[in-house]
Amino acid sequence: MAFSVNTNVGAMAALQSLNATNAGLSQVQSRINTGLKVASTKDDSASYTIAQGLRGDMGGLAAVSSSLSRAKSVTDVAVAGAEQISDVVNQMKAKAYQAADAGIDTSTRDALNADFVALRDQITTIVNSSDFNGTNLLKASGGTVTALQSLQDSNTSSTTWDPDSLSVTNQGLDLGGSVVTIASGGNISSQASAQAMIDTITTTQSNLKTSLSTLGAASRKIDAQATFTSKLSDVIEGGIGNLVDADLAKESAKLQALQVKQQLGVQALSIANQAPSTITSLFR
Repeated sequence: MAFSVNTNVGAMAALQSLNATNAGLSQVQSRINTGLKVASTKDDSASYTIAQGLRGDMGGLAAVSSSLSRAKSVTDVAVAGAEQISDVVNQMKAKAYQAADAGIDTSTRDALNADFVALRDQITTIVNSSDFNGTNLLKASGGTVTALQSLQDSNTSSTTWDPDSLSVTNQGLDLGGSVVTIASGGNISSQASAQAMIDTITTTQSNLKTSLSTLGAASRKIDAQATFTSKLSDVIEGGIGNLVDADLAKESAKLQALQVKQQLGVQALSIANQAPSTITSLFR
């Protein structure tokens, strides 16, 4: 083995090993600090780009979830209003039956009619109050609500996209409409008008069943889609974690090992640096 003071091969080898250990130590510390084994495309380009795409999907699902929540609120307000109107109509029918009785006197029928009119006007109040964020599904002209179900790209070669959505149309529960067939001036002030009103209310009750069924089905559909969206979001988030999250238990063990290697590397370099000094003993 040749002795040289110009070239210390042992020191260079020890330094290379120490540099590699320090690089590994820096990587492990970064993973422990961030919790990520892939924090940059420099770490793993394939995993990073896939994770970024999935993060974009997560953002889209967040928009879907927000849209569904809004639609759910609008629909639930309409359901509550329609159920209340159904209860009011049932009370109105009971009043009409009583007023259709030929055996009651005029004052009793007038009292029944006053109650009937108050209930009739309450329908308008309920319809007008069933508003959420500017949308009222009970009014004939109250607008419709549309919610995103999912996001789908209709043409991957362009920026256009086709959202997959669901909508709930207005039910038109205004007085004198196609559902609530009771006229805005409807009354039971006479036996004849009470008898006619019974038939009118029966038609309204039948129509309300359809509206309640429609609104209830829409609410359940929104609920189901929201649940699916939440589960899908969790699955995608888990997939991102599998791609980029660091195993902190494993990294902790690596950290301990690398710290020991670093200490040994420093000692090895120190010993290698002392090797040229042995040459001076040859000149004594």
